[in-house]
Amino acid sequence: MMSHIRRTLSLLRGCSGVSRCQTSNQPARTSSTSSSGLVMASDSSKIGLVLQSQSTDVYQNLALEDWIDANIDLEQRSILLLWRNRPAVVIGRHQNPWTECNLSAMRTAGIPLARRRSGGGTVFHDLGNLNLTFFTSKKAYDRQRNLKVITEALRRLRPGLDVQATDRFDILLNGHFKISGSASRLSRKSSYHHCTLLHSADRSALAAVLCHSCPGIYSNATPSVPSPVANLVDHAPTLQWEELLDALVHQYNAEFSFNAASTLVNPADDSAFPGLGRAAAELRGWDWTFGKTPKFSVQTLLDLTDDRLSARSSAQLRMEVKNGVIESCELDVPVDWLPQRLSAELSGVLAGERFCRHRAAAAVVELLRSESGELQNRLHNLCDAVVSVMG
Repeated sequence: MMSHIRRTLSLLRGCSGVSRCQTSNQPARTSSTSSSGLVMASDSSKIGLVLQSQSTDVYQNLALEDWIDANIDLEQRSILLLWRNRPAVVIGRHQNPWTECNLSAMRTAGIPLARRRSGGGTVFHDLGNLNLTFFTSKKAYDRQRNLKVITEALRRLRPGLDVQATDRFDILLNGHFKISGSASRLSRKSSYHHCTLLHSADRSALAAVLCHSCPGIYSNATPSVPSPVANLVDHAPTLQWEELLDALVHQYNAEFSFNAASTLVNPADDSAFPGLGRAAAELRGWDWTFGKTPKFSVQTLLDLTDDRLSARSSAQLRMEVKNGVIESCELDVPVDWLPQRLSAELSGVLAGERFCRHRAAAAVVELLRSESGELQNRLHNLCDAVVSVMG
């Protein structure tokens, strides 16, 4: 493994010994690479590199960002990473997924959830959305300059487009529609700034999944700020992917005085990116995606029904959740609906479990089996109501 690390890092440190370095004044067309060679170029004082991920897996691409940040000396070079994902919802490091997205709709549609390591708000990714990540030293960190790369590239492509970067580091089309949002991560010496760019995303899917799952959540987690969105193709129907990518690479080189060609990389290639697979697996895990949610409480009213007797009632649910685990659970259920011992037993069963509908449903199975008849029916209804709160 160490030999792979040395080989990959040496290729990213400079052009020495790499036969495919570009020296022309214009960026070359995208070329392919593996662990045996990466295309890069530099002028006399700066080194720039443009990478385009071949993966459309959200976890691999997020892990690739972290790999570059952790393994490359960004005080000596700057990198632009271009990447797209199959449909996915990505939340910020300090966000609560139960308030940010519709987990039930995502499960139905087979859309995964990912938590990135940067802050910021929740975004929907699909193959109609381009992600750009600007890597540089902490000293050279400049989000407005990065956004200028995008706005200038769009103006050069379609002079009629009215695109402007905002003080919130978004990009608006026609002063109203959001086509790009930003987030960033700063380390001791390095930084990266990533942003979306809506080319032809599925806006109906975006609207369906970016709404809360769980009512009655109280939290200090970072909330997203809803904005009206638009696709570039809504206002520039002939804008093709290849010309957009070429324009962005050209403008990146022009803005930062680089001379870098775009290079295809495969984050699934562990010989090129040692350890990236393990990092992607960590990002897929429940402990990171849900367990890193800031502490929150739930206070909500549950509707109860007994279809056999056409009876209705309600119950109060209160929970404290830390690291995605239910620390405490209190159920205030009318005693004429369910004996207090059963609501207390249900609270006790849920305490210590993950705030997860599947784990909660599994946890109450034995309790449900212990009852029969009308009590079992009403207990089952109460359990369903509690579990539904968890998205």
